[in-house]
Amino acid sequence: MSQYRIRSTGEVQSEMQIRAANRHRSLPRVWNDNVFDLLEIDPVFSSPKPAPSSDYKIVTKDGVEQNAQGEWVWAWTENDMFQEHTDAQGNLVSVQDQIDAALSERNAGLSETIRSERNTLLAETDWICLKALESGQTPSAEMVAYRQALRDVPSQAGFPGEITWPTKPE
Repeated sequence: MSQYRIRSTGEVQSEMQIRAANRHRSLPRVWNDNVFDLLEIDPVFSSPKPAPSSDYKIVTKDGVEQNAQGEWVWAWTENDMFQEHTDAQGNLVSVQDQIDAALSERNAGLSETIRSERNTLLAETDWICLKALESGQTPSAEMVAYRQALRDVPSQAGFPGEITWPTKPE
């Protein structure tokens, strides 16, 4: 949706808002410099959203600013993701408490995803073991070691943030 900066106030409005405020005027579908001057507005162009400088920072739109070409573009600001506050029970919730909770939630989701992938890899080799057992043989030592290594993935030191997947034997 097109956005425009009102020259007199600096406020940013959508095309729909500007049309509604000027419903007594007949405006073309496509706006050009003449329409901008008539309505005393300037188009606001997209500007790339910068990446946060570190974890637990967020980048949000913060009005508009002029770029080197004199065009109005979205301005961005970076803020801390968490702020110390008092919860509904009157307890002080520190920034570190919030970071720990977010990290715990992220790790729980990541753990679930990794375990699901591990289970898929185990299921892909089930038939090899079943086929060996049905024919009165035992699966190869490499296959047994691979499947055990898959089962041991959650007990790796860096789990769930850093894991090493075992290599499937041929």
